[in-house]
Amino acid sequence: MKDKTIDYALRATWQAVAKMYNEEASKFESTMATGFALLSIDPDEGTPSTSLGPRMGMEATSLSRTLKSMEEKGLIVRKPNPEDGRGVLIYLTDFGKEKRAVSKDVVVTFNETIKERVSENQLKSFFEVTEIINDLISSKKIFDQKEVITN
Repeated sequence: MKDKTIDYALRATWQAVAKMYNEEASKFESTMATGFALLSIDPDEGTPSTSLGPRMGMEATSLSRTLKSMEEKGLIVRKPNPEDGRGVLIYLTDFGKEKRAVSKDVVVTFNETIKERVSENQLKSFFEVTEIINDLISSKKIFDQKEVITN
């Protein structure tokens, strides 16, 4: 434990989670990105395409590729936004809703499994720590507050 850095633990854990989700998604001829997109699209109201990227933490080009693939597979349809003529709403098809349910089951199973093995206090601490890290990063209090030493 003494040699591990916080960023290493975060990165290694996220890589393991992403690999696990991608392996599970491949059983359904899908990817983690597709599953995440399915879960990020409102199944009843649709979702503006412009809000998906920030919601998913994806760059526009990656999101465009994911949405194009989802459209080709018949998971989503794009329709003009009636409230904003320049915008597009993304809707799940019936097939997309079926795949969304599968994705939701996978995420619920992961969360339930972790909650069975981690105490409520440990989980609370985990979320508190991740919130602090995110706040420090978003408020630029890590590097902008200190002089970076270069050799």
